[in-house]
Amino acid sequence: MAALNELIQKIENPELRAQIQEAANKLAKQKKFGLVFEEHLPECTPLYEIPVRKGLKVSLRAGKANETYIVLKVENGKALCLPRNGNQTIEFDVSDLVTTAELGDPIYPCLQPLGEVCNAPESDLWHTLIEADNYHALQLLEYLYAGKVDCIYIDPPYNTGAKDWKYNNDYVDSNDEYRHSKWLSMMKKRLEIAKRLLNPLDSVLIVTIDEKEYLHLGCLIEELFPEAAVQMIVDVINPRGTNRSNEFSRVEEYLFICRFGNSSVVKNENNMLGNTDETAKARVWFGFNRGNNARATANSQFYPIYIDKTTKRIVEVGEALPLDKHPEDVPQIDGLKAVFPVNSHGNESIWRCIPETAREWIKKGYVKVSKYDEKNNRWTLSYIPSGLQKKIEAGVISVEERASDGSLDIKHVSAEGKEVSPRTVWYQKYHNATDYGASIIKNIIPNHHFQYPKSLYAVKDTINFFLKNKPESLIVDFFAGSGTTLHAVNLLNAEDGGHRRCIMVTNNEISEAERKGFKSRGLKPGDPEWENRGIARYVTWPRTVCSIEGHDINGKPLEGNYITTGERELPMADGFKSNAIFFKLGFLDKTRVSLGMQFKELLSTLWMKAGAIGKCPAVEASVPDMLVLPENKMAILNDENHFSEFAEQIALHPEIEVVWLVTDYESSFVAMTQALEGKKTYQLYRDYLENFRINARRNSR
Repeated sequence: MAALNELIQKIENPELRAQIQEAANKLAKQKKFGLVFEEHLPECTPLYEIPVRKGLKVSLRAGKANETYIVLKVENGKALCLPRNGNQTIEFDVSDLVTTAELGDPIYPCLQPLGEVCNAPESDLWHTLIEADNYHALQLLEYLYAGKVDCIYIDPPYNTGAKDWKYNNDYVDSNDEYRHSKWLSMMKKRLEIAKRLLNPLDSVLIVTIDEKEYLHLGCLIEELFPEAAVQMIVDVINPRGTNRSNEFSRVEEYLFICRFGNSSVVKNENNMLGNTDETAKARVWFGFNRGNNARATANSQFYPIYIDKTTKRIVEVGEALPLDKHPEDVPQIDGLKAVFPVNSHGNESIWRCIPETAREWIKKGYVKVSKYDEKNNRWTLSYIPSGLQKKIEAGVISVEERASDGSLDIKHVSAEGKEVSPRTVWYQKYHNATDYGASIIKNIIPNHHFQYPKSLYAVKDTINFFLKNKPESLIVDFFAGSGTTLHAVNLLNAEDGGHRRCIMVTNNEISEAERKGFKSRGLKPGDPEWENRGIARYVTWPRTVCSIEGHDINGKPLEGNYITTGERELPMADGFKSNAIFFKLGFLDKTRVSLGMQFKELLSTLWMKAGAIGKCPAVEASVPDMLVLPENKMAILNDENHFSEFAEQIALHPEIEVVWLVTDYESSFVAMTQALEGKKTYQLYRDYLENFRINARRNSR
């Protein structure tokens, strides 16, 4: 290449020399090996909520989003526009136009609340659903959580040619000769931002796909994530098979697993292959506390168990308390702690058995102290169920010795048992997408047919392999579809008491059939009736609300129990002790932001950046001098003249971790940050505006 450049420099005609040099540079960038596709197909997104005005980029509501115009003038409901690649102006009705952003254009996003569900007011854990084009949502998430995400699970459109996804506001079908390039271009732009979200020291990216694009996706992943450990899993999701003329019947889909840093697969007793050629270590100990059963249902099982706080050994079992007596009425024994079955919410519940049985089981080593929650002063006990007790007494389960607390020290289910590594082919009954995906949605939204939902348990199993030992993890799904990922995270948290948080992103597209029907009636995207039938508002959010509250969209309690890995039953009608908020991604005016005129609109974004802790705060139209929000672990100073008072308030609330300081001066920001030693501080509005200016420049390359 160096020799070619020397020859080019000998060309006397400067214009010709520049043209040949440019062509040579492009040639040098071509790949010698790997995935080759059209990477620069322009991708644009309609922004329905931004009014059409002079200087903005627009497209026709009923046209392709990448066929854009620049607005020269708006007057009397008419817009005079200049085509992107032309010099002849055209006049349109403003109602026929929509403001449009091309990927790489600077945007200033915000989160507009659309709804919330609060089924655990005592919890500070809030999940999030964002209705948006996922590219712009990813730009926002990069500002909020760059390098902080533990797991990204996505189920992108499979590009089957059946008009199951859009590019530039137009469905892509099998006749589009650029179908694969469009799909790869779409995926690459989003995976590049996803990479910046993931914690490089310990995280995982999981992408599901079928045979239409798995080869292309594999090459793309190899190119974008050379540092990752990548494996492909085969998961049987339809044992009945998909009938195809003169072909094998397909039963599977694929999962690309990309592990970063120290991320590893957690072994368990299930090899996922569905066979029994290997004896795995089974679960032996189960919860002795029955937290879901109120005391009144079986008062004979409400009694004190006395524990030596030093050795964690169970010393004595008291008698059941009369209904009019409570734990504080029980006499204390020196050196011992009287423990009662009180659940995580502080409500009186019951033990697994009556006192007489408990004494017998403790004597045999079948009950032990498993955990002490110092924060809530709560003891958790475990026991070996009667079925396993019989196997122990029959010698089927071997017992090595007793632990120091007197409980049985069980090493193996049998002499040959062990934990195993899951296989790369999964054949699990509960991964059936029809029986455990479509049927779940049908129970929640009876009159809606959502195509190709994931099995709830397939998603839960997958993320559990990486998050089982991460109860505080952050999970992102930016192809959220019907909302299975958040549902699975709630189920996983309910099983093990975790505090995992999920952020989902989905657009609000309607089906092709519905689109034709609406257009025939003169409706357009952005009209209320059109938007209310979109997937985010008609499927994803209702599923989230109903699964958390335990009923269908008509208020009828959900029937049946969730399938869990333990003995504990989780009735669907009980819902989940969980909270979630629903946002629509909006866009702000840069000048108004810089002048502090859109504080109200930005507050939700600031809450998200602080960790989405507690209920999302809101303010009236006026901008307060300061906001000190200990329940959200955040505070905001809008007027630096009130800093002394602000600092005093912060000192009274050590739980506050994140502070925003509105000032135009770097020296003032530094001084205030130093005075708030130990707090994470951000300078508004510089931090926000600078981030998206740089973001736009980086993504336009």
